[in-house]
Amino acid sequence: MKLYLVHCGFYDSELCEGIYEGHINLFVAAENFDQAKSKVRTEPEFQKKKMHVDGLQEIELVNGFQVNLVKDQNRMEQTVLNSNRHRDL
Repeated sequence: MKLYLVHCGFYDSELCEGIYEGHINLFVAAENFDQAKSKVRTEPEFQKKKMHVDGLQEIELVNGFQVNLVKDQNRMEQTVLNSNRHRDL
């Protein structure tokens, strides 16, 4: 499995009457680009906001470090993102 960043676009009718396109990046573990695109379409948030896929990136190497995914049998189908909210003005 490989790690993919999927750049998704959507129009939110609650913001400015839906005239502007918003974007979000979702992460997916998949075998290839086609599978990543298919998997992201099953995400509840993707379906709720009626998103579309604008682009995909396979994340293979970051700052010289290889990205290797290891299956966790205790957390099947879960996604956990750890965030640090920081706003640098």
